[in-house]
Amino acid sequence: MESQIASIAHSCRPSVFAKIEAVEIEGKDILVVRIKRTGSIHSYKNIAYKRVGSHDQPLSPQEVIELARETGRIRFEDQICERASLEDIDEEKLQWYLTKRRTSRRKPPSEELNSAALLINLGAVRRYGHKLIPTNAGILFFGRNPQSFIPQSRLLAVRFEGRELSRTTIDDLDCQGTIWEIVEQTEEFIRRNIRLFGFRTRFAFRRIDKMEYPVDALREAIINALIHRDYFETPDTKVFIFDDRIEILNPGSFPEGVSPERPIHKPRNPLLCQFMRDIGLIEKYGSGIYFMKDMCKDWGISEPEFILSQGQTKVVFKSAGKGILIQELRRLGIEFNQRQIKGLEYLLLYGKLSTKIYCQLNQVVPDTANRDLNDLLEKGIIKRLGKGRTAHYVPNIG
Repeated sequence: MESQIASIAHSCRPSVFAKIEAVEIEGKDILVVRIKRTGSIHSYKNIAYKRVGSHDQPLSPQEVIELARETGRIRFEDQICERASLEDIDEEKLQWYLTKRRTSRRKPPSEELNSAALLINLGAVRRYGHKLIPTNAGILFFGRNPQSFIPQSRLLAVRFEGRELSRTTIDDLDCQGTIWEIVEQTEEFIRRNIRLFGFRTRFAFRRIDKMEYPVDALREAIINALIHRDYFETPDTKVFIFDDRIEILNPGSFPEGVSPERPIHKPRNPLLCQFMRDIGLIEKYGSGIYFMKDMCKDWGISEPEFILSQGQTKVVFKSAGKGILIQELRRLGIEFNQRQIKGLEYLLLYGKLSTKIYCQLNQVVPDTANRDLNDLLEKGIIKRLGKGRTAHYVPNIG
């Protein structure tokens, strides 16, 4: 029996190593067979199987291909772009990349290699018979017009009016080009569609301006969406801007074993990751999510929310409105207690605050509320309007 099991294991393609152990359970001799997980797709007599309940179900050829895609055995970026030719690679973009790589990674130039040889070494071009044909990665990063070959590689950016998806839009942009060009276009779109807050206080001689969101964190999320998306799927990458949040959506979920809480480096498109790292748009593998979380915390907004489904990843950045200015005031050395922070957040959100509301927000008596509010008056953060029952406070910043 042991030799039969060993023979079956050896007949698998690729073959597996079976550890066989004889044990006795309740007076019966039992063979325990242990096989380590390999991450490969194995077949027996040219048929691959998957376990469904207590049965082994053979996989169809299409299911084998889908499984190979999901496990990274087949990568979109490695496939040749069949309708493309070497003429579809932009020589200027290649030279720009080499220059950026030299400055960003201090990598010496390969002067002895011509452009075709360089592209082959990079994995951007492959030999196919007697021809040199770009790979999908080569077209996505160096192509003259990537969307003519890979239409799903564009990014759709939309600024909606209000807080819900609707037909009422304020601005939109169909971002096209190479991946790094799309990043630049999207960042420019975001900058013109989010708010810029500014203020002066007696603690600072110059005006202090601050964007509604940390653009560096948004850029990181956009890069992640473009280089980690599933290009086998046809939907576009999307950036939706609402009054109260920004959503970044891309086809494909996190690889198995990777999560927002455990963001280990296991890229779906390692070549694209390497190219982006070479030009300095990725600093350190596996650190992007930590960077986004730290940036948001430092900016004064909540951490980005990751919403994962089988076919899509959505990253949501929530606006804190003018509340982000509180963080800047603290950087100037202005101290606030937690009650004052809560009161300022309300004031910057609604534009007006009374002593009564301050008491309700913090569950304090009027004497405590007046003490806190007078302190903010002395610091020049708020100003008082009206008298008696009509008295209220408004921001003196923003």
